[in-house]
Amino acid sequence: MGQAEQAPVQRARTRGKQPRTNPTPKAGRNLPAAVVVGLAMLFAVLGGLLFLPLGFVAVTTAFAVFGVWEIFRALEANGTRMPIVPVMTGTVAMPFAAYFGGIESLLFAMLLSSVAVLLWRSVESAAGSANSIFAGVFTLGWVPFFISFAALPLHASGGATPLGFWPGGTIPDGAWQVAVMLLLVVSNDTFGYLVGASLGKHPMAPKISPKKSWEGFAGSIGGAILIGVLASLFLLDKPWWVGVVLAVGLVAASTAGDLAESMVKRELGVKDMSSILPGHGGVMDRLDSIVFAAPAAFVLYGLVSWA
Repeated sequence: MGQAEQAPVQRARTRGKQPRTNPTPKAGRNLPAAVVVGLAMLFAVLGGLLFLPLGFVAVTTAFAVFGVWEIFRALEANGTRMPIVPVMTGTVAMPFAAYFGGIESLLFAMLLSSVAVLLWRSVESAAGSANSIFAGVFTLGWVPFFISFAALPLHASGGATPLGFWPGGTIPDGAWQVAVMLLLVVSNDTFGYLVGASLGKHPMAPKISPKKSWEGFAGSIGGAILIGVLASLFLLDKPWWVGVVLAVGLVAASTAGDLAESMVKRELGVKDMSSILPGHGGVMDRLDSIVFAAPAAFVLYGLVSWA
């Protein structure tokens, strides 16, 4: 074999021996990209929440729309066509219904959206109608209904819900409650990732999410308790134990949401819902914890309101 023929072969042999430059650690993420994208989303959401509440609702709605679209594409690839028009309509309506009308309006929007899915599908062919209707109602409950609980504390039950900035520049307790909920969800993900990536050896649910470990879960609990206690004292003006209750409850809810999405992805045969967020995967790969944490936080805040 001549030198001209040996060169490509030699390059092919040495190419596989070159060190990887992609900073993807044990847990499977591009860490720098994940941190940058995560912080950008956090600042955008908290900025709207603390200064322009309707902007926060709009950003929440946009995330829900992208998440529902990812679910629609994943289901369609597996042969189930969800009635996307009524589902998307309900997805847009529910967060604003929660913000302007409170819990009653949110429940009515969920009911009306479910009926719309049923009626929309009834005028189409009967083939696959049961799966299609179930997928539509399930998606409505999983994403827009659950995430709309993040807008409920912003509803001004005793007066007009603001269209612009907070009246008088005073941030109400409801906004701080949502901010603390988001901080605890981020703490759960961050501390769980750091501890799990370095010390994780015992999987929590190996058949559903092999990379989620009990060590990472313990790291999530510890980190969230630290953040929860500080937030309870300095942001919520509550006793320290309220932060512990919120931290434990929201870590449990966030972990359940993460495992639930992993189970859905495994059933659909996909690794990530999409690749729209560098280092994170799809929008649903970020919303999976929040959609379970938002209603859990709403309930927990109600239980500790006397403290």
